[in-house]
Amino acid sequence: MKALMFGWEFPPHILGGLGTASYGLTKGMHNCGNMDITFVIPKPWGDEERDFANIIGACNTPVAWRDVNWDYVENRLGKFMDPQLYFDMRNKIYADFNYMYLNDLGCIDFSGRYPDNLIEEINNYSIVAGVIARTIDCDVIHSHDWLTYPAGIHAKNVTGKPLVIHVHATDFDRSRGNVNPTVFGIEKDGMTHADHIITVSNLTRQTVIDKYGIDPSKVTTVHNAVIPLSDDLLSIPKPDNKEKVVTFLGRITMQKGPEYFVEAAVKVLQKCHNVRFVMAGSGDMMDKMIALAAKRGIADRFHFTGFLRGRQVYEMLKASDVYIMPSVSEPFGISPLEAMQMGVPSIISKQSGCAEILNNVIKTDYWDIDAMADAIHSIISYPAMYESLKNEGLEEMKGITWEKAGQKVIDIYNQVIKK
Repeated sequence: MKALMFGWEFPPHILGGLGTASYGLTKGMHNCGNMDITFVIPKPWGDEERDFANIIGACNTPVAWRDVNWDYVENRLGKFMDPQLYFDMRNKIYADFNYMYLNDLGCIDFSGRYPDNLIEEINNYSIVAGVIARTIDCDVIHSHDWLTYPAGIHAKNVTGKPLVIHVHATDFDRSRGNVNPTVFGIEKDGMTHADHIITVSNLTRQTVIDKYGIDPSKVTTVHNAVIPLSDDLLSIPKPDNKEKVVTFLGRITMQKGPEYFVEAAVKVLQKCHNVRFVMAGSGDMMDKMIALAAKRGIADRFHFTGFLRGRQVYEMLKASDVYIMPSVSEPFGISPLEAMQMGVPSIISKQSGCAEILNNVIKTDYWDIDAMADAIHSIISYPAMYESLKNEGLEEMKGITWEKAGQKVIDIYNQVIKK
């Protein structure tokens, strides 16, 4: 089966959970066998893992004819793709886009991030999707998150092939209900045009049904998973900390509830002084959280690491005695699973999608800082509780695999293709 996927991130260059989930699902589906996956992203960097998916960069897709020879294209794009694909796509240009700012190969530049002109990049991505869909043969089209829905719709219109959209989050999650009408419109349009919708949790499924008015029979939950860690990461030594370490790791935005982490820390420190709190990540609320920690008089027990990537994430987790995710609205939340893989007892909010499948964690309401503080205090104070959550969590992670999730997605593909 041939799948044409549109995504926005792909490891090792990621800015959030979307790239991690896209990678894990794609690899899991490949491992299920009989899958030929082409994965499109705005801007590849050349160091992406490609043994289970053909990576195509929107920034390397021509939308206007340029008279260039093989050697020139190979010199410019050889690191990213087979030059023959460039010439194949050049023959599928369907309109005159010379009015746009294009580079020497007739391609549109993309940031590969989330720039201020994001809506413009989303629109440009959908233009490029038309060329790719005319070039790459597929049985089904799969769009990951709202940024790629217009591209998926265009590809569906071009090919007539069924469209599956993957809702990793909605703007209701990201904005705490203060929804951006432009984003909502893109999300709604994607859901309306999709032949089927995959959500990462039942929590998100209900949002799609209730807030966007989608027929429940059109929406299926496929929970996320984790890729088994390498021996190299699992063997990272645990530092000999004299104090307990409690860690928040994620985007420091209102969706993630960082202020509840700070307030819970205040209560823990009233009972126990032998503990430090780490807020690892970056985001628009970082300065506010630094100020809040200072205002509460705990700045000397608080550390802000900034954004961590790759091995740094696992080194931070290994140094932690407790991981906490107090998200206000979390469609899924892969980070607690990663923490549990590293043997770190975890506390998650009941308002997170992963709470639907995790058993060996402590679950509290995001707003209940007393319960959160009690849970932290119990884990760092009672070795038996720490060991139980650690060992049972490690065992639980063995059963949550991307291959299982991938097979569910393949089954959905088969359903929409038959229809």
